[in-house]
Amino acid sequence: MSGSLDGVSIVVTGASSGLGRAAVVELARRGASIAVVGRNPDRTEEVARLVDGTAFVADFDHLDEVRELADALLSHFDRIDVLANNAGGLIGKREMTDDGFERTFQSNHLAPFLLTSLLLPRITESHGRVLSTASNSNLIARLDLNDLGFEHLPWRGGWRAYGTTKLETILFIRELARRTAGTGVTAYSFHPGYVASNFGANIPIMNFAQFISAGNLGLSPEQGAEPLVFLASTADVGAESGAYFSREHPHGRTKRLADSEATAKALWEKSVELLGL
Repeated sequence: MSGSLDGVSIVVTGASSGLGRAAVVELARRGASIAVVGRNPDRTEEVARLVDGTAFVADFDHLDEVRELADALLSHFDRIDVLANNAGGLIGKREMTDDGFERTFQSNHLAPFLLTSLLLPRITESHGRVLSTASNSNLIARLDLNDLGFEHLPWRGGWRAYGTTKLETILFIRELARRTAGTGVTAYSFHPGYVASNFGANIPIMNFAQFISAGNLGLSPEQGAEPLVFLASTADVGAESGAYFSREHPHGRTKRLADSEATAKALWEKSVELLGL
């Protein structure tokens, strides 16, 4: 990979708005072939037309749709050079999906774990890269492998669950890097900064903060997309596979538990079990 992305195939989830949309616009400008993945059909199609890419519609609240997405991507692309797991969000009220999992846990961790697992053989063939959008909210995580759905842990407006899934993202990427060592695959997670988008749109305090800031709270989507674009387009990012970046700087601040190889392995095995992989 280099600054020019001619001939490079990149899959970006959560690409119909916000930093995902901004990222695919820039990656396409550099010549990449883009799979635009989103759950809103109209917005996803619109972005795909804008970047001369291909639209794929999937709602991560439904794991069957994730499996169908993987099948469609494998049918469409002979190679996948980069998978950017960017979909997910903050959910204010604890809710369950039809699959039987808490929504934050499913959309932010289980669904991208499933998609990555299903696409990994094709990514490995391409000596590709897996990226996942994490957050410095991992610092407020409270990870209990026996209560991944926050059935007993305090909800706290969804923030604690969100931060916990972002810790899970970092652990997932670190374990993925360990398991793919020597294959040519690289994997990184990153904190994009707080981006002024529809993130947390169902959270009253977020709406209030946007109101009093006249919509100027946080980075622009284009600024928020910069770490994703950097990691997707730069061969040598200056850090080992599995590293967590804060913006474009490696070794961002994490919960101490993020360094636990035993926890990363246990989370991986638990995820495999829950998904029946």
